[in-house]
Amino acid sequence: MRLEGFNISASALTAQRLRMDVISSNIANAETTRASYVNGEFVPYRRKMVVVEPIKANFADMLNGKLDALSSQGVQVTAIQEDSTPFKQVYDPTHPDADANGMVSMPNVDILKEMVDMISATRSYEANVTALNASKALFAKSLEIGRS
Repeated sequence: MRLEGFNISASALTAQRLRMDVISSNIANAETTRASYVNGEFVPYRRKMVVVEPIKANFADMLNGKLDALSSQGVQVTAIQEDSTPFKQVYDPTHPDADANGMVSMPNVDILKEMVDMISATRSYEANVTALNASKALFAKSLEIGRS
């Protein structure tokens, strides 16, 4: 019995769960102006993004039609990257991290963008749960037919 469908859905579930965790971290740190200490200065939190890529089977194996190569399908998280967009500059002379001009460097986290990403990750997760349940039902019916 081949389990590629389960493996593909499981890899996607893992990736989407990590994506949701990173997005949650971004939202939680949207106002953090002292995330790290670099060169004697505090640096604001920098938005993080998950990089998800397909697991690629060897082309020669795919070309030759080897079924074992199909078991390596799915997705994997290859990196968690920091967003390189500049920090937001906010005028707040009363803030403890304000510079001489009263400007404060705030994290480059956009709550609206994070919520859209969270909805996307949640929907992808739900779709993979549905696919996993459909595969499970298919296997159950196959076993039921085999018993007859």
